[in-house]
Amino acid sequence: MREKILYALGLAGALLLLRNLYVILLQLPDESAQGAIYRIIFFHVPSWFTCFTGFFVAGVSSILYLVKKKPVYDTFAVATVEVGLVFTIIGLITGMIWARIIWGIWWTWDARLTWAFITCLIYAGYLMLRGAIDEATARARYAAVLCIFAFTSVVITFKAIEWWRTQHPGPVLSIRTRGGNMDPAMESMLYLNWLALMLISAVLTAVRMNQEGVLRQVEGLRRQVHASS
Repeated sequence: MREKILYALGLAGALLLLRNLYVILLQLPDESAQGAIYRIIFFHVPSWFTCFTGFFVAGVSSILYLVKKKPVYDTFAVATVEVGLVFTIIGLITGMIWARIIWGIWWTWDARLTWAFITCLIYAGYLMLRGAIDEATARARYAAVLCIFAFTSVVITFKAIEWWRTQHPGPVLSIRTRGGNMDPAMESMLYLNWLALMLISAVLTAVRMNQEGVLRQVEGLRRQVHASS
């Protein structure tokens, strides 16, 4: 039953993504100031929304692990962080492609870009920390604490363009400004693509949780072998 749900979610996400690509590439007009390159926003912004959602869920799961001590919460946290980190890298890469066309450079130490990069490094450090600790309980505890504090960087990244007006464009979505200045058809497509990415990320997270569960079983068997030898 669980596999059927995953297949259904994956199929729904893939079909929605294909439908969105058709609209984005063939139906929506070019943006007046940026031309065709503006279409990358339909993957750039949803990727950031997806990774922020994943990091938030990972933080909540980490809190639940520290409170209830149940390994499933640690498993959920590491799975969502790994998937979230993938979308963070997608967000950075798509932003660099846009910057190369619009700004003429691949990278600048703008406040938003800098904190986005820091966020990527922090969550990569979270995964490195997990790999450096062999004992499962200690690994889960230390990782949970880091994951909770790491979300501070996510908040700073999200608010950076409001706190520091540097090179990165300001807010354009209606949820962040009164009325917004983005065409409603374009904004609705942005949210639809976010939904597609969220469905795909949910499937990836579930797959990664299954893998983590198998790894925990292998670790348990290894400890039993070492204890009996």
